[in-house]
Amino acid sequence: MYLIGYDLGSSSVKASLVNAETGECVSSAFFPKKEMEIISVKAGWAEQNPEIWWKNLKLATQVVLEESGANATEIKAIGISYQMHGLVLVDKNQKAIRNSIIWCDSRAVPYGEKAINELGGEQCLSHLLNSPGNFTLSKMAWVKENEPENFAKAKYYMLPGDYLAMRMTGDARTTASGLSEGIAWDFKAEAPAKFLFDYFGFDTTLIPEVVPTFGQQGNLKADIAAELGLTAGTPVTYRAGDQPNNALSLNVLNPGEIAATGGTSGVVYGVNSDSKYDPQSRVNSFAHVNHTANATRVGVLLCINGTAILNTWIKNNVAPEGISYAEMNELAAGIPVGSEGVSIIPFGNGAERVCWEIRSQTVLSTV
Repeated sequence: MYLIGYDLGSSSVKASLVNAETGECVSSAFFPKKEMEIISVKAGWAEQNPEIWWKNLKLATQVVLEESGANATEIKAIGISYQMHGLVLVDKNQKAIRNSIIWCDSRAVPYGEKAINELGGEQCLSHLLNSPGNFTLSKMAWVKENEPENFAKAKYYMLPGDYLAMRMTGDARTTASGLSEGIAWDFKAEAPAKFLFDYFGFDTTLIPEVVPTFGQQGNLKADIAAELGLTAGTPVTYRAGDQPNNALSLNVLNPGEIAATGGTSGVVYGVNSDSKYDPQSRVNSFAHVNHTANATRVGVLLCINGTAILNTWIKNNVAPEGISYAEMNELAAGIPVGSEGVSIIPFGNGAERVCWEIRSQTVLSTV
């Protein structure tokens, strides 16, 4: 018996086939083999075409099935991890209306700042645990103002993982954890943040059906099963954003436990049992994968955007020609931290920040 998991990143889409009894990863593949395109038609913008996500998911699935030799009927469930905070708008036919505005796009910053200034910090932070900032609802506010014709077509707003699950099952659904990462979950009401929807002028019918993070979230449609080479009816039983998912994969579920991971961004993620917030918004707090109304589990996330971009810049401009990332890591491991006074702040992409002093300044990155 097998399980198949998908990870929708900003650089690639991965598929992994796991033996459900032993936990062994039988086969894994990712596409594209070069970094997936990020469309940036203006400074600070970052978009991706959801159809490209789907194309790469199909390619990764094909390789995993061929390499493993597994019978599709032996795959009993599907799980999805995905890049957080992105916006996908779909119409009544479940078609993406425009490119996804992804996590590292910063065009929505003014909309989030205006919202917290007008609603008040206490209202936003005590209910949402965050400022609306540059998150999903603020991105949708940008579309509403700047592309009203696209906004008018929207049946649902979705996160990237919600979109993949909908393509598979035909069911438009999301989770409390997902809503919270878009700053759309009211932790006091334990429900979608109606007051923020009202402020932005959004109808709450744009929210897909809310389902548990763990559990049957839909079944693979027959036509999609044929397209992927899987079995019709296979259930989708899990979805979560990449950072909560990373913490889960490291068994970080309980208050006081912490995960540190590095990828496109560098992240420290800890679990709290209280709905607390940072008044200066230096860290962000989201409903963890095991959060419920009766057992508060909040993931507190410190994110440094641009970590992978910084590595790419160093590889292309500083490191010896032909060196691999693994070889770069080996070289770096032999150098003391802070050697010769060099400090690097990898804000190469997006609006994230670490400390108030840096956030309060206008910082132009050359990376």
